[in-house]
Amino acid sequence: MRRQAPWFEDDRFWSVFRKALFPPQRVAATQEQAGQIATLLGLKPGQAILDLCCGPGRFSLEFARRGFKVTGVDRTRSYLAEARRAARREELDIEFVQADMRRFMRPRAFDAVINVFTSFGYFRDQREDLRVCRNALRSLRPGGRFLIEILGKEGLARRFQARDWFEIDDTLVLHERLPTNGWSALEQRWIIVRNGRTREFRLWLRLYSAAELCGLLKQAGFRAVETFGSYDGSAYDSDARRLVIVGRKPPRRGDR
Repeated sequence: MRRQAPWFEDDRFWSVFRKALFPPQRVAATQEQAGQIATLLGLKPGQAILDLCCGPGRFSLEFARRGFKVTGVDRTRSYLAEARRAARREELDIEFVQADMRRFMRPRAFDAVINVFTSFGYFRDQREDLRVCRNALRSLRPGGRFLIEILGKEGLARRFQARDWFEIDDTLVLHERLPTNGWSALEQRWIIVRNGRTREFRLWLRLYSAAELCGLLKQAGFRAVETFGSYDGSAYDSDARRLVIVGRKPPRRGDR
């Protein structure tokens, strides 16, 4: 029997929902957010950053504009092609690599690894999430930091909406959500209606609380793991809308 590919390997989803995932206002916010990330991680121009699951490259491009040495990794060919075109237009020197985040690892090559916009928790087997974290650890130089930004379980439960919809240009997007297995995962249904044509995709995402994600990073070997409610370093409290976790690789020890 032929194995059914998981949702994130369906390139049609990423193509069909490109505008919904990366609207102009989200792209416009990248400049401020990149500055906040650099401050939060204590980064300086010239240092090396891995943008893990870089998508069409909005953060890769912005960090390169700021003088960082950037490598962007993603599995979606069309997004990488778009990112490369943008880098060429601006004459930015960025390395873009097509790879699965479970497999990409470059020993001690980076000062920081970032994984943003809920690009974590895609895998049914949680050991795969741990593998991603361990790859990030090995890819970092001693003292380097790994940042993950997701929609945390606490914030999602507090403001939960089973359904919503929005419009982009001439396109209607419908989004349904269903927490499952004791809020350990989120099943989603995305429907897009354009020119009288309807397309539907079903997604699955593992949900993490702050404590659970901190525990995963510590299990992978990170130390001094901290939680924030935003890239600006604010507290992860009842007002936080996102969950930002930062783990530090031990500064004087070899890879584990």
